Amino acid sequence: MSFADRILTIVVTATLTSAVWIVAGGTLIENAGSASQRDATRPAEAAPSPSSRSGASGAAGSATDAPEAGMLDTRPVSAPSTLAAGDLLIPVLNIRAGDLTDTFSDSRAGGQRLHEAIDIMAPKGTTVVAAAPGEVEKLFRSDAGGNTIYVRSTDGETIYYYAHLDKYSEGLKEGQKIRRGQRLGTVGSTGNASDEAPHLHFAILQTMPDAEWWEPAVALNPYPLLRGK
Repeated sequence: MSFADRILTIVVTATLTSAVWIVAGGTLIENAGSASQRDATRPAEAAPSPSSRSGASGAAGSATDAPEAGMLDTRPVSAPSTLAAGDLLIPVLNIRAGDLTDTFSDSRAGGQRLHEAIDIMAPKGTTVVAAAPGEVEKLFRSDAGGNTIYVRSTDGETIYYYAHLDKYSEGLKEGQKIRRGQRLGTVGSTGNASDEAPHLHFAILQTMPDAEWWEPAVALNPYPLLRGK
């Protein structure tokens, strides 16, 4: 076979092969679009994006119902605006400022987190009082905190958190307005506190008036505020 015949054979073969692949490929693509072949020839279609929720009931709405993101909160961390340093009452009866220990920066859970509160040691049954006025937003029993109380300040920007209580004060309920110094309950060891070391876990959380009691908040150190420094 001459050189020219070889070249002609290669060209003809390549042309026929291309034609076969074009026809076969078109048939596969067409079949892949059918309902019977769709699952076998291409990945599953992505689930639609969830609709935004509108209203307290959580009913689904259109994408245009989603609220616009607001500006980030860049306010500096500071003492509660409704109280100056020294105006907070030590929330355990008969405990003096000199009896307090600053445990705010102590580590917990094997160093996985900071304490971000102070432990006020006192015998079980010692009266716990409100450090500041406000409203009882939540009475909640948790595995860690035991019997807890969330009191929101009058301006809504601070939550005072009392944990490990043995008992609540009789008649205490959510939504109740309380005054500074009002009895809230008694010191205990509920939750993950040791029975041998009853105490009140007391935290101050800086939040926003429209934030829920369980939402993340900025913890303030109660120690210098209770010491009047």
